[in-house]
Amino acid sequence: MKIAIDAMGGDYAPMEIVKGVEIVRDRYQDIEFLLFGTSEQVKPLVKDWSHITLIPTTEVIEMGDEPVKAMRRKKDSSMVRAANAVKAGEADALFSAGNTGALLSSAIFLIGRIKGVDRPALATALPSFAGENDQFVFMDLGANAESKASHLYQYGILGSFYASHVLGINDARVRLLNNGAEEDKGDEVHKIAHQLMKNSQSFNFLGNVEARELLEGTADVVVADGFSGNAALKATEGTALMMLKQIKQAIMQTGLRGKMGGLLLKPAFKDIQKKLDYNEAGGAVILGVN
Repeated sequence: MKIAIDAMGGDYAPMEIVKGVEIVRDRYQDIEFLLFGTSEQVKPLVKDWSHITLIPTTEVIEMGDEPVKAMRRKKDSSMVRAANAVKAGEADALFSAGNTGALLSSAIFLIGRIKGVDRPALATALPSFAGENDQFVFMDLGANAESKASHLYQYGILGSFYASHVLGINDARVRLLNNGAEEDKGDEVHKIAHQLMKNSQSFNFLGNVEARELLEGTADVVVADGFSGNAALKATEGTALMMLKQIKQAIMQTGLRGKMGGLLLKPAFKDIQKKLDYNEAGGAVILGVN
């Protein structure tokens, strides 16, 4: 396998990108890495060039750049060159920690969508604290602020496939994020999407799910429009971490016995915090592109 790496994308690029590549290279000897980036910045950072090839570029898409314009104008940027490598069959996958909008634009307009998919979506695996599996697929995380009912239906197919082939979850339970569990809840888009998913033979649809139930293990795939999905993700993480902070403050105010009990519970709190930390998720994948 060959992976095209946008070495210049991200707040801590290229140093942290190169470090990450070398860590993965040392663990998986069957992967070749194509590093796209500025020679003067990338070369001094690479300690061992085995399984790593540098492809020099002269431009960088910045975090503040307008996505589509940057993709079209900065043709020699590390991100665009990496995307074109996948398009040309020179690489099998693309990794970037850079401008998300520009990455989505590059994936859609340069690499191309899978036939039958109208809108690719961002997906990640989040922790489940109950149920049979310890993870579930959550999408869309913000690739598309607005979605049609047909798009949500397609997300169900993509998410189910990802859950099966990547997470190893057979017959994944798919649910639609909504403001109530009943079929008639939500706006017209979500009502139509519910019926499309209910009548589908492509995946195992179990109905709606509310945001407060996301981590309860009732679904293996949760489908949402990009706006709702992004908001729910941030609200869930923020609420959970704030609760842990409040518990810690309460323990510190209870005297010696409470502090001793808190010390015993510290490993458990650390484990929960780690599960809820988005940095532990390993980023997101764009589903629906070639």
